[in-house]
Amino acid sequence: MTISTTTRTRRLHRAWFVAAVAFVAILGAAGFRATPGVLITPLQEEFGWTKGTISLAVSVNLVLYGLTAPFAAALMDRFGMRRVVSLALLLVAIGSGLTVLMTASWQLLLFWGVFVGLGTGSMALVFVATVTDRWFVKHRGLVTGLLTAAGATGQLIFLPVLAQLAEGPGWRVASLTVAGAALAVVPFVWWLLRDHPEDVGTTALGAEPGTVRTLPVHQNAAVRALTVLRSAARTRAFWFLAGGFAICGASTNGLVGTHFIPAAHDHGMAEPVAAGLLAVIGIFDIVGTVASGWLSDKVNPKILLGVYYGLRGLSLMVLPGLFAATTQPSMLIFIVFYGLDWVATVPPTVALCRRIYGADGAVVFGWVFGSHQIGAAFAAVGAGLTRDHLGAYDLAWYVSGALCLLAAGMSLAIGHAKGR
Repeated sequence: MTISTTTRTRRLHRAWFVAAVAFVAILGAAGFRATPGVLITPLQEEFGWTKGTISLAVSVNLVLYGLTAPFAAALMDRFGMRRVVSLALLLVAIGSGLTVLMTASWQLLLFWGVFVGLGTGSMALVFVATVTDRWFVKHRGLVTGLLTAAGATGQLIFLPVLAQLAEGPGWRVASLTVAGAALAVVPFVWWLLRDHPEDVGTTALGAEPGTVRTLPVHQNAAVRALTVLRSAARTRAFWFLAGGFAICGASTNGLVGTHFIPAAHDHGMAEPVAAGLLAVIGIFDIVGTVASGWLSDKVNPKILLGVYYGLRGLSLMVLPGLFAATTQPSMLIFIVFYGLDWVATVPPTVALCRRIYGADGAVVFGWVFGSHQIGAAFAAVGAGLTRDHLGAYDLAWYVSGALCLLAAGMSLAIGHAKGR
């Protein structure tokens, strides 16, 4: 009996297997969503579309990636994570696969903007919040950081490969690679992901014995998402969180994620080299995000946010002077620094939503994340138009840096009580 008990005690908790499957799904979603950054120049060269036109499709992708999130969170509460994520991967595969047949810019908007945007949005960071809420009590902040870092890992794996494919065999091969990768993840999600610890006869990691989980929500998913938004929108904390996260999206996915490669190319840098630099951001993003998750369990999250946004703003203001045809040490320093800060904002934002809004925290974070992607969409289009009309991206970097300083102040003003 003693041996049996010891063996059971030492067995790895099922929550870690669920987290591993979630990591793979989120990794894939991040890689799929980041792909347009390496396609801007090839599409412009083949079809003659302007950067502003192509950036519009990227913006639709970014908006839907965000606005799908709160509804996806509610759908996961109603129908389960496994079904929602599996269908999302299939939608990504369809959207990416159909792009190889397009001949007009509206098709890019539909396939990559709408289909891939909806699919990746259903595997966005609300998936992280849902997994950690259901499966973890102990190490919740750390696991939030690990799963958020999956996005950086996806970028790290996909961007250099897709850049090489786009420059060599062509952008169509890159798109088909994304479609195939999305399909390959579906069996892992369907066979291994479980919606609740009770489904496999256990409790969340760190939960007290006999803890009863919150019963499934049977309210219509869209109604619940909108009801939670109506309630949260009456609080000042929600607008500070949403405003800061909108600036976060503008300064990362919308600007650097979408336009860093073409901006570097403007200064004579080869696209695979620029994509490699973005991949290096991904390496250090993993370190920064995991560390941020660990710190979120120990340090006031709003202080972390204030520091992250402030440092990001200052770094963006020096970026225009760092571009060159070759990779200079100063650019490498920026890449390392920016990588550590890239999505380090996510764990403290999730923690604040959970603390302030309780059981509705995941859905509230879905709306906050929606603002992140709206900000990203505005930045993607705005930077593209800036480049088209001014011939350079400099103004976009400066404006983004100033907004990040504003986000730092908003974050420090967040109260920890609902309504503040």
